[in-house]
Amino acid sequence: MKGLNVDLFDPRSTMDADFSPGGGAERPIEPRHGSGSDSDFAFAFNDSNFSDRVLRVEILPDLPDSKSDPDGCTTIADWARNRKRRREEIRKENAAEIMQREEQVLSCNMPDTDDILAYENQDEEAIAMVEESTGIGMSSIQLGDGSTENNDSSTNMDCSTVLHVRTIHISSPILAAKSPFFYKLFSNGMRESEQRQVTLRIHASEEAALMDLLNFMYSNSLSTTMPSALLDVLMAADKYEVASCMRYCSRLLRTLPMTCESALLYLDLPSSVLMGDAVQPLTDAAKQFLAARYKDITKFQDDVLNLPLAGVEAVLSSDDLQVASEDAVYDFVLKWARIHYPKLEERRDILGARLARLIRFPYMTCRKLKKVLTCNDFDRELASNVVLDALFFKAEAPYRQRSLVAEESNTSYRRFVERAYKYRPVKVVEFELPRQQCIVYLDLKREECANLFPAGRIYSQAFHLGGQGFFLSAHCNMDQQSSFHCFGLFLGMQEKGSVSFAVDYEFASRSKPTEEYTSKYKGNYTFTGGKAVGYRNLFGVPWTAFVADDSLYFINGTLHLRAELTIKQ
Repeated sequence: MKGLNVDLFDPRSTMDADFSPGGGAERPIEPRHGSGSDSDFAFAFNDSNFSDRVLRVEILPDLPDSKSDPDGCTTIADWARNRKRRREEIRKENAAEIMQREEQVLSCNMPDTDDILAYENQDEEAIAMVEESTGIGMSSIQLGDGSTENNDSSTNMDCSTVLHVRTIHISSPILAAKSPFFYKLFSNGMRESEQRQVTLRIHASEEAALMDLLNFMYSNSLSTTMPSALLDVLMAADKYEVASCMRYCSRLLRTLPMTCESALLYLDLPSSVLMGDAVQPLTDAAKQFLAARYKDITKFQDDVLNLPLAGVEAVLSSDDLQVASEDAVYDFVLKWARIHYPKLEERRDILGARLARLIRFPYMTCRKLKKVLTCNDFDRELASNVVLDALFFKAEAPYRQRSLVAEESNTSYRRFVERAYKYRPVKVVEFELPRQQCIVYLDLKREECANLFPAGRIYSQAFHLGGQGFFLSAHCNMDQQSSFHCFGLFLGMQEKGSVSFAVDYEFASRSKPTEEYTSKYKGNYTFTGGKAVGYRNLFGVPWTAFVADDSLYFINGTLHLRAELTIKQ
């Protein structure tokens, strides 16, 4: 959007009062009452008595890739299908072929080491996608003496065929007040700016939108409420820099029922439109809709894999994404990139420029971070940087981590903010000598624990000891006498073959008043795949006492648990 896209006089109705061109505070705006308001000049539109110029609009044939039948598009769905038909035909066979060869691996009852996705055929070539340009055709201005001023120097119109001509009486002060485009046209100080007749050349698909826009510049209202027509007017308003009309169209579109198709269409508008402050509320609403619609990415995995780049960015930017772990987000991003960008060089570019920042590397497991360093899809320097950042974050003291999270609270890409993972992140300290041993820290918020009642459970992310994957699980269950509910903690080994491990283990938790870790349970167990062992009532108190406001086990709203595992010789 152009830098001068503001109205010199901006008589907005009450519905636009929550927008401001600069995004800051805005002066109070009195509502208009009826057509007699001094901000309503509808009576002067196309009236020679109130006009000082003539706008001659030459209608030219549409370009081959523009909308062929704008009158037949009465809904967002029609508009989108007509606009994207060529793109889908180009990539349909490629995407379908690759999708059939992809293999999905879902974790079952217990968290898997690599969590969600596995994939094959990383280096296969396919037809590259062709991004279709968007927006209504560019125009040129011809002034009274025949000279021409191009609105876009890269666009050459075929002027040999003029379908028809519309002549409109206009008031240059009104148009100049609403649009920097017309202000510059009428006040550039050259002889052409004094000509009475101005010729505007547009394509046929632009005609209806331009007429609606001109009417709006006089009346501050639109007669159309069709979503496809509003989108056309929105792009025309961006082209001619009518900020108030962009706000108006954006607000009307936000009142329409949002669908996946319309949300993706809003995010796929031309970049000049997307950059406008007036359209930001519309694109924000589209992103929020997609993030909420595909919140459970595991459930809608095939649908999300088919989303375009803007849609995937909206979904994966969400803090509320329900996913097994950040390892699964990493796997998903690679899977999506390999489907949509089969050429390695293009895939590296899109990962580096757009997708890598959607992955919250600090919450990935160290085991998966090692794979990032050897992944051929990432630029080596990028891979090293994100892994180092992640490891430094993991090594920070908790107060420093909270500070880093707070610093990102208002940013678009929140790499240090923890998502709503299905498997809770853990911190692990490993020892090889004198014995193979690991210490695992698991923190649970009071709300998470409260939501376990009456029979819920929370699994931790996998951690490894002696080459085998283990996990912790917190339960709300009945005590052994079935007299009351209580909090239990269990240790399990992931199911991988028939290997058995003899392990000494100890559970501990922080408690008041010392806030030090205190041992709660010790034991030993010979694990086989899929087995778990633990203590049904870790704290020896009923559930109500465990979650009470004066509970000894929640410190600043967090339950701190520790498990120490040692492989028996």
